[in-house]
Amino acid sequence: MTRREATRLISVSAAGLCLPVRASRAQEKAESSAMLARAIPSSGEKLPVIGLGTWQAFDVDLTSDNRRQLGDVLSLFVKLGGRVIDTSPMYGRAEDVIGELTTTLGIQDKIFLATKVWTRGKENGINSMERSMALLRAKRIDLMQVHNLVDVQTQVATLREWKSQGRIRYLGITHYEAGAFADVEKIMRREKLDFVQINYSLMEREAEERLLPLAQERGLAVIVNRPFGGGDLFSRTRSKPLPDWAVEFDCHSWAQFFLKWIVTNPAVTCAIPATNKPRHLEDNMGGGIGRLPDAKMRQRMVELASSL
Repeated sequence: MTRREATRLISVSAAGLCLPVRASRAQEKAESSAMLARAIPSSGEKLPVIGLGTWQAFDVDLTSDNRRQLGDVLSLFVKLGGRVIDTSPMYGRAEDVIGELTTTLGIQDKIFLATKVWTRGKENGINSMERSMALLRAKRIDLMQVHNLVDVQTQVATLREWKSQGRIRYLGITHYEAGAFADVEKIMRREKLDFVQINYSLMEREAEERLLPLAQERGLAVIVNRPFGGGDLFSRTRSKPLPDWAVEFDCHSWAQFFLKWIVTNPAVTCAIPATNKPRHLEDNMGGGIGRLPDAKMRQRMVELASSL
């Protein structure tokens, strides 16, 4: 072998060795920018850990300005890897707004649509769910939940029928107050559910005591509402700088700080912060991307929140 041939062989070999490294780095970058996903225990289907709530934010008239702004929110949500959109007939015009905009944007097949039944009596429940499906322009709802446990036994029985008929894919229950957790726990133990939706945040940590461990034990997916404590967390942190150590878990805002604390809990499937502003939506989505705090760091976050 001549020196020229040897040099060419070495160069080709070196280039070949570089390719896996470059591919690996590209893969690592893609993984670090991808939204964390968790499996629904009853099926194994994975959902991104940050979803979108619609309470107040989507209860609006669809003026041209609102249509453009909320359309931008929904488009960006899907673009950044979001799927779960949670609404309710209790939220005024939100179901209709979501139905119209997702249809217009052509994104209905890209989202996981969750709504609720919030009434008493079987026929009233059926009528309410039929209306929700019409407003949402949906032939099938991914998740139907009994809102705030209203007439829960009657409605859960209907949800089972609808699930067996393929009209809904999953069923669950919801509440937004820790004072109702004892009743939520009884239903979680008694009924075979797919989901439970409860409040949980750095200001409202009661779910850690019994409900989140029970959800894991019973194989229930958990949706977290009120992730910002109804906005109180932002009131406490207004004008306060984010701690320097937040960068250790890829956190760049208070919203991400609050959300990363929540989704680090392995019992949590998805948190649903509500917003009607694209820049807030983009910020919130960062709560499910990158490194998460470890147990020691998570406790440090609790201590900081308690001191505010």
